[in-house]
Parts: sequence; structure tokens; C-alpha cells
Amino acid sequence: MVIVAGFQGQTSGGQITTLGRGGSDLTAIALAAALKADLCQIYTDVDGVYTSDPRIVPGARKLPEISYDEMLELAGSGAKVMQLRSVEIAKKFGVVFEVRSSLNDNPGTIVKEETRSMEEVVVRGVALDKNQAKLTLVGVPDQPGVAAKVFRALAGASVSVDMSGQTISHGADTPLTDLSFTVDKPDVGKARAAIDALKAEVGFQEVAIDERIGKLSLVGVGMRTHSGVAAKMFETLAAEGINIEMISTSEIKISVLVELSRGEQALRAVHKAFLGV
Repeated sequence: MVIVAGFQGQTSGGQITTLGRGGSDLTAIALAAALKADLCQIYTDVDGVYTSDPRIVPGARKLPEISYDEMLELAGSGAKVMQLRSVEIAKKFGVVFEVRSSLNDNPGTIVKEETRSMEEVVVRGVALDKNQAKLTLVGVPDQPGVAAKVFRALAGASVSVDMSGQTISHGADTPLTDLSFTVDKPDVGKARAAIDALKAEVGFQEVAIDERIGKLSLVGVGMRTHSGVAAKMFETLAAEGINIEMISTSEIKISVLVELSRGEQALRAVHKAFLGV
């Protein structure tokens, strides 16, 4: 049995560094890839990957298996079971891994390449990210290249943008729009500084910041071949009286911004609508 220290790596200059929160997962997956292991087992404080956070949704169920893409989307949507980068490495090198508990011998959740049977399940899980903030540039000139300047400045400040959207023009006589996007809460200060530096060049009116939002995400590879998922999600939230502030979709994920104080209510309602509990 070989014992290797986790969460350690090197910078491009050869300096010893750490791999960030969840870096031990990344070490394990990288070793499994290098050794061409049949299976990598990740021991953690939970039994596996659940359909939602069981602390918020008591009826959440443990999944026997999940695809790399679904795990990536859930990890990027607020689920904290696995580090996002470790799942990316597993997918790139085809490392099959199991998330299981270090406190018991119960079978965990197998994370692997997508199979045909996986597509039969429309929704695999629902996640709520409470660590998002929405920034809105009010009164942005409705001209080509303005959004590019804003997002280039954010990239230069090492700020990752998640969701984004732009309203229609304020009117034919005033060709202005509102440009909104979300970032992680710890990056709000950097994002605000980068945007303020552009005010004279871009000419927007003001910046509105809202940290009282939550990102609710519905994930499942079966969504590619099943219609009506978005409509059902929006109807469920409407029935709860929960307003949607922004929408983002991909092949296997639908994300919406909701008021943070209603986030857990929204999570439970959507989980019950699609997963029955």
C-alpha cells in the first residue's frame, strides 16, 4: 500500500503550492489516471452523490451512478460533494470513480461516462448555489463591442462570469440597455473595481449589485431528448409564487436566479415536482 500526500502540486515556475479546497480529490484522480486504475474510490463524509442536498431536502435520494457531465454541472451549480477540477480530470482521462463514506461500508455513487440507460432519467439532481451575486450595468449604450469590453475587463481581473443577460433597449430615442451577470460573492469587489475603471470609456449610468440571490439548477442528461422540462420548472416556481430574475440553459442544465430567501423553498418544490419527494 502506497501512501501519498494529497492536495499538493507545483506552479509553472516549479514552486510547491496547494491545489485548493478539495485538492485531495484531484490528487487521487490524477494518480488513478497515471496508474490506469480500474476504479478510484473517494472517501468523504457523505454516502455518495444525492439528488439534492439532504440537509435541505429530506427526501433526497442517493444516486447509484451519475455521468461525468452531470457531476460537472452539479459541482458547478453549488453541490460540494466533489471538486470541479477533479471531475474534469476524471472525464478527460476516463477515470471511473466512486464517491463513498469513510464512516461505513455502504456502496457509494459511481461516476463514469454516460450510458444509454442514463438518458432514461430526465432529471438527475437539483442544486442551489447561495454564493452568487448579480451585477447590473444600468444604461449601457446599445452598441456593438460594449459587452466585449466589459467581459474582457472582468477576465483581465481574473473574475469568472457565470450567468449573463441583456435587456431590450430603453426606447428608440434612447438606445440604452441593462447588462446583468453573476459572479461568485468573493469576486464582487474585483468585479466592481474592473467595471468602475470602464465607466468613462463605456458610458453606463450606474452599477447595481444584488447579493441576495440564489442560483437554482436542474441537471440531467435525459433533458436532451425530453421536452417540456423548462416549462414544468417555471410552472412549479410560479405555483410557489417565486419570481425568476434570470435564466440560463444548456443541453443538460437549466439554471434560474431567485430571491435568496426563497431559495430553499424553490429547491424543495422543484425536487418534488421532478423527483417525487
